[in-house]
Amino acid sequence: MQLLSNHMLSKLLTRNVCSRISNNLCAATVIRRDFSSPKSEKRQKLLRYPALKLDKTIEKFLKTCEPLLTPEEMEKTKCVAEKFVSEDGKKLQTLLEKAAHKEENWLSNRWLKAAYMQYRDPVSVWSSPGMTFPMKFFINDDEWLRYAAKTIMGMIKYKRKVDCGEILVVKMGKHELDNSQFKLVYGTCRIPHPQEDKMDYNPDSNYVVIIHKNHFYKLPVYDKSGEILNADVLEGQLIRITSSQTERGIPYGVLTTNKRDDWADAYAELLKSAKNAETIRTIQKSLFTVSLDACVVAFKNTILADRALQLIHGGNVCRNGGNRWMDKTIQLIVNPNGMSGFCYEHSPAEGQPVALIADYLSKIVSKEDEFKTGSSKDFERYTKLEFDTPTDCTMAQIDEASSNLNGLVNNFQLHVIQFKDYGKGLLKQHKLSPDSFIQMALQYAFYRLHKTPAAQYETAHLRIFYGGRTETIRSCSNESVAFAKAMLDEKMDDKQRAELLRKAVDGHRKYTSMALMGEGIDRHLLGLKLMAFENKLPTPEFYNSPGYIKSMHYRVSTSQVASKDDAYMCYGPMFDDGYSCCYNPREDDIFFGVGAWHSNKETCAVRFSKSIEEALLHMKKILGPPPTSDADKKGSADADKKPKSKL
Repeated sequence: MQLLSNHMLSKLLTRNVCSRISNNLCAATVIRRDFSSPKSEKRQKLLRYPALKLDKTIEKFLKTCEPLLTPEEMEKTKCVAEKFVSEDGKKLQTLLEKAAHKEENWLSNRWLKAAYMQYRDPVSVWSSPGMTFPMKFFINDDEWLRYAAKTIMGMIKYKRKVDCGEILVVKMGKHELDNSQFKLVYGTCRIPHPQEDKMDYNPDSNYVVIIHKNHFYKLPVYDKSGEILNADVLEGQLIRITSSQTERGIPYGVLTTNKRDDWADAYAELLKSAKNAETIRTIQKSLFTVSLDACVVAFKNTILADRALQLIHGGNVCRNGGNRWMDKTIQLIVNPNGMSGFCYEHSPAEGQPVALIADYLSKIVSKEDEFKTGSSKDFERYTKLEFDTPTDCTMAQIDEASSNLNGLVNNFQLHVIQFKDYGKGLLKQHKLSPDSFIQMALQYAFYRLHKTPAAQYETAHLRIFYGGRTETIRSCSNESVAFAKAMLDEKMDDKQRAELLRKAVDGHRKYTSMALMGEGIDRHLLGLKLMAFENKLPTPEFYNSPGYIKSMHYRVSTSQVASKDDAYMCYGPMFDDGYSCCYNPREDDIFFGVGAWHSNKETCAVRFSKSIEEALLHMKKILGPPPTSDADKKGSADADKKPKSKL
């Protein structure tokens, strides 16, 4: 086995798609509205991110490795781990504790650098998710542009809430959750550089950038006094923009979909022109970009996947792949076919702010009264952003990026299902955590398909800490494997299987609670490895052990993104032989967005989706009907006392 390289570590770390609040902990409680204002000097009551005890972390680590290893591999891992605790790990732990003593959150800046800024694969598919909005039906282009205008205005109204400190501060148990990420999604852009990117923050920007037919336009969204522009004004501007060019422009945006070092080279070439530098700087400083895409025909049997793919990569360059600027934290994408949503580059923040913006837009976009306010005078009109005549070098780089994007589009397989047999409502009747239940369904689905357990990654937020980002929930356990095996064992009866399911669900719920409190495994082990890098010390043998290598090879990368809407998030798998699975559990159904790579012959998104559906149906069967509550029993008894009819 080879040691995980920095590149592979970055690829692994980047799949932290979305933060969530566990169903198993106390529901979030609103406590005040005074956070998020740049003018406010008040600080939230958050925790410092700790350096955990090494022996406790290794103890938990060994337990999570066991279901993935042979007895010989487990024994070797134990020996290496014991040596690590007493020797190299002990030294690194001292260094980590010193860092934790000096910094409120020793992880946050290191995480941004290791997980994102040093990540060299394309952000397209590999890193940036697509978040769908509910489907719309536009009769004509006027309705399409009206919807786009209202969505832009709605996003600016939400930003005003952030600026005025009106974003609700919530608690998980007795702990407040950090709201600082809400300030980081507007006006933020990733800047390509060789080996390590930079971040650029422009929260006071007053415009967005419209991308249409690969052309770029600066569109102010406030009047000269700072009032938000009315949707009618924005719609009029969009009509003029879309009428101004009949031919597609050079797809400069496709350069942002390429590998980061290749994009950095192309970026340096573009900046040799002062005109290009000014245009690119204008794009980077915008609050967000808006891609008004060319209409794509959606097919009935693939419409769910098509909705997400349009956001994730836009298809090849002949479709909408060049009508993007992938470095922007938020890209709003609207298609005349009624499909719309976000693609977000989540270096500065997890998915929670973006998901809440989407929820907010869904609530207000159909309310015309929401868009009758705002200014309709004394505003600056849009301006077209011009690029210089491209050099031969730039054209060659665009051709290469186009070819690479087309290859990525062809390799990525996405299958989205809406499981309609039941949702979280039924699971709550069985007194089972919906999230933990679904995680066990994914474990079982993988096992029944591949006849081996999978290291499975789920994201947990760390928002009880200053600048908290994410921790890993390790969903594969001895309990999950015992449950999966029992489901395929004909000698087992359904009662035994149900008992093992409940044990597996309970084990996952406990690990989730632990991870949300900052007591997981992965970030601590990462911190120790980073201490070795920073202090120019050799990487300990522990990081080359079978347990570390196999338990970090997450063949199933998952996240829950909950929404009451007909909406879901999708992204690419973490590893070549793995799956991605983002799900939205609603009361009576569950959306699953399953990704795989065509280039790998072992995996198939369609087969895994089918296995998930079959696993969910089998699990429902072994549980039987939900228990009847006392209230239901009383209601039934009262009904029995009533006469059957007036006669």
